[in-house]
Amino acid sequence: MTTTFKDYRKEAAAVGAIAWPTVIAQLAQMGTGVVDTVMAGRYSSVDLAAIAIGYNIWLPLFLLTLGIMLAVSVIVAQDFGARKIQAIRDILPQSLWLAIILGAIVGPICYQMGPLLDMLELDPITSDKSLAYMQAVAFGLPAVVIFQALRCHTQGLGIMRPFAVASVLGFIANIPLNYMLIYGKWGAPELGAAGCGWATAISMWLSPLLIGGYILFSKTIKPYLPERIMVAPDWTAIGQILRLGLPIGLTFFLEIGVFTVVSLMIATLGNNAMAAHQIAYNVWDVVYMPLISVGSAMATRVGHAIGSGRHEQIKLAVATGTGMTLLVGVVSTVVLLSIPSLIISAYTAESGIHVIALRLVQLVAIFIVIDSTQVAASYVLRAFKDTRFPFLVMCFAYWGLSLPLSWWLGLKVAENPSDGTAGIWVALIAGICFSTVLVGWRLYGKLQKLPVSAAAHNQGIQDGPQA
Repeated sequence: MTTTFKDYRKEAAAVGAIAWPTVIAQLAQMGTGVVDTVMAGRYSSVDLAAIAIGYNIWLPLFLLTLGIMLAVSVIVAQDFGARKIQAIRDILPQSLWLAIILGAIVGPICYQMGPLLDMLELDPITSDKSLAYMQAVAFGLPAVVIFQALRCHTQGLGIMRPFAVASVLGFIANIPLNYMLIYGKWGAPELGAAGCGWATAISMWLSPLLIGGYILFSKTIKPYLPERIMVAPDWTAIGQILRLGLPIGLTFFLEIGVFTVVSLMIATLGNNAMAAHQIAYNVWDVVYMPLISVGSAMATRVGHAIGSGRHEQIKLAVATGTGMTLLVGVVSTVVLLSIPSLIISAYTAESGIHVIALRLVQLVAIFIVIDSTQVAASYVLRAFKDTRFPFLVMCFAYWGLSLPLSWWLGLKVAENPSDGTAGIWVALIAGICFSTVLVGWRLYGKLQKLPVSAAAHNQGIQDGPQA
């Protein structure tokens, strides 16, 4: 079968249809963090610091559970491609059982973070406020895992609109909840940082209710729902999700851990270095959002093609999705290299920070274009249910290569804070280069093993369901 430009255009449209609701959902989630920061900052600098500390502690727990649940989207995508409708129905109750189990683990862990805060030797008031914030958020973590189970079920089908709708409505609800509980308005107690935590927890519980209601009333999704949600746990199915998802979750968990350690290194170089690093990290984070949105959409399309056994369609989905991911990376890199000073000016007017940040943003531009290739390859490997290899590569690339190199270039041989901070980002680039080469090599090997398939069949897979 000869692949035409029309085929690529059609595949790009299909990837885009899955990716754009994800971008909206992630913008809403990012907006929630911005609202929390602004509203808490206007209340008290101590409460803002307490929330920042607490957020950076519970976020890795959330990412661990998110990664585990993403395995559900991989399984559902392949079953959808293979037209195994009953298998798709059967996996939903089991993913919900796993979500309940994970929520029952991470919630109490988050609640009992007092000893960790004591180790940080914080100011007692800040420590107390941070613990109160995390203890409130702890009550919402079980809900957010259930939300991810439902979101990943629809993602595997290629339907992301429920995720977007629930995220946007949750973002909107978080604003009055913050106002009410942080400042003590409308008869509510004035709780400060703890109030922000309770607002977050309530929003977390709204999310599964919203996406669940959307799913129940969607005629497109209904054929893929089980007749009964309340069924006994199937430990074989739950084990399958864990085997696929745990490496993804640990990848997310350890990846953010690397950036946490790197930030602590940079903090020893002074306030200007830390502020410049925070700007660079935020710039990367903003660009990373559309990268993973396209990567996730591509993985869903590849999963559909794998399930259907259409090898030419697999290659088409990989080529198109990779091209789109690289396009996002290249465009972002060109923008960052063209107007770095303008971008930095939006964050700060202090010349000392600006000089360091200018070097870092240019390094971030290089990091992004390399990372776009790594994201594409890693997400495709996940679509093939190959999650352990990318995890092992990430462990060595970041923890075995980038961190020691960061210490050497950033703290040992650097002559000033600017060189030290830039050296740490060079170390991160070295790690992402190593990871990109290995996961790319792994993906190339898998694609080379695919036989040339006959003409495409099951045309209904081509575009997927629309909700």
